[in-house]
Amino acid sequence: MRRVASLGVFPLLGAALVAGLGCARPIKTGDPLPGLTKQQRELFEQGRKVMEKQFTPETGLGPLFNAPGCSECHEDPVTGGRGDESEVHVALLRPDGFCDPLAERGGPVIQQHVTPALHAALGIESEPVPPEATTRASRTSPDIFGLGLLDTVPDSKILARADPEDRNHDGISGRPNRFTDGRLGRFGRKALVPTLREFIEGAFVAEQGITNPAVPTEESVGGSPLPPGVDPVPDPEIDQKTVDAADAFVRFLAPPAPLELTHLAKRGRVLFSRVGCAACHVPILKTGKSPVKALCHKKVAAYTDLLLHDMGPDLADICLGLAAPSEFRTEPLMGLHLMPRFLHDGRADTLEKAILLHGGEATASRARFQALDDIHKKALIKFLESL
Repeated sequence: MRRVASLGVFPLLGAALVAGLGCARPIKTGDPLPGLTKQQRELFEQGRKVMEKQFTPETGLGPLFNAPGCSECHEDPVTGGRGDESEVHVALLRPDGFCDPLAERGGPVIQQHVTPALHAALGIESEPVPPEATTRASRTSPDIFGLGLLDTVPDSKILARADPEDRNHDGISGRPNRFTDGRLGRFGRKALVPTLREFIEGAFVAEQGITNPAVPTEESVGGSPLPPGVDPVPDPEIDQKTVDAADAFVRFLAPPAPLELTHLAKRGRVLFSRVGCAACHVPILKTGKSPVKALCHKKVAAYTDLLLHDMGPDLADICLGLAAPSEFRTEPLMGLHLMPRFLHDGRADTLEKAILLHGGEATASRARFQALDDIHKKALIKFLESL
């Protein structure tokens, strides 16, 4: 894994944020990207309404679902932010190493709620966990800020940072995940989904049970077909215009502006690189070509490389695609100051606890953090709290 973030990178972060967002005024959390056309801003606002809509069984909800609306899980501090909900994901890791997401048995996402009609038909309160599952995982609801920028980072830029064999012997061996058709994945905690559009289309079905033109089939109940009469709305339950609006909202949602750095946080910014955090949490990514000017050739302070890394046995849960149980995509840190809990399952209530739970490829960086004196630890934490 290339250590591309040297100490010299950090003085450029402020400029990168301005260049990346093209803004002359402070970005408020929940704002669209600066530089959008009037038509794009209007579509963004239409998408906000889709995100905030509460669906019912009569408008397509369920019969299996996790929430009746997108903003139920992406709401804090604004629509598009994090949520308090946790999901259950499952998988089967076979002895030969093959990862089965148990899609034919209702996996990998297990819906926690059912409509009254499905409850009356089957007497269940939630989707049953497939008995074949060897592992299950808890997933918090992350924010979705800045995802349009991450979607526009070229595959070549992501792959250029991969070093699965650790040929440079720095202990960092990031590697890509691949979708079933071989395309590079980048979205989700295990980086399986290749594009933002597919991520959104899949979420409508997996989270709300709402079919759409790209995913027109309802989830099964543990692999069994839905009973007759429990799904009153014909498929697809939303049209392409609705999907396009939701896509525009997520795609054009700007990253939150970082907080102003205190003197202590500025010291922590230097330590972030010295400790080794920047080897995976790469401070700046650059987008490629895009028909949307606001997304085209922008620098974004994302603090991720969008690659999989072994995080050690303490954090391991399910496999997904090529990702082993202990492998996770480097979590973007933009908007970190808005988060009350950390890691993929929210188990850490402080940033220091989150750092200390890093293992695997991050073991050496964790040790360097532990070796810092209290004031330097505090400085690094203050920097993270500013992101």
